[in-house]
Amino acid sequence: MGLFNQLLTTMIADAGPSGGELAAGTAGGTNSLMSVLIIIVPLAIMYLILILPQRKKEKKQKELINSAEVGDQIVTIGGMAGKIVNIKDDEVTFETSVERSKITIKRWAIRDLIKSTEA
Repeated sequence: MGLFNQLLTTMIADAGPSGGELAAGTAGGTNSLMSVLIIIVPLAIMYLILILPQRKKEKKQKELINSAEVGDQIVTIGGMAGKIVNIKDDEVTFETSVERSKITIKRWAIRDLIKSTEA
């Protein structure tokens, strides 16, 4: 019975917080804050460097595509160039070359747009 009491007393003493453990717990709180900052700061920097400029570029491209009018010169993402002859909903028809071949593409396929100077 003496051995059992001794083991029980040792276990209770080890389980309870002592003064040294409380001080370590406070430092652990600071370490956990630093761990969170180590994760958040790089994510914030990545957002500022990569995601925001990409969103601005996409917004500018979308405005460019939506401002397309009949008579403007376009270049597609496939490299074809020509003059817009018809715009219908989501499709743009343009003519290219001397033979005036007409090609219909989706609006999202426009890469560059050169506004016409006609009044």
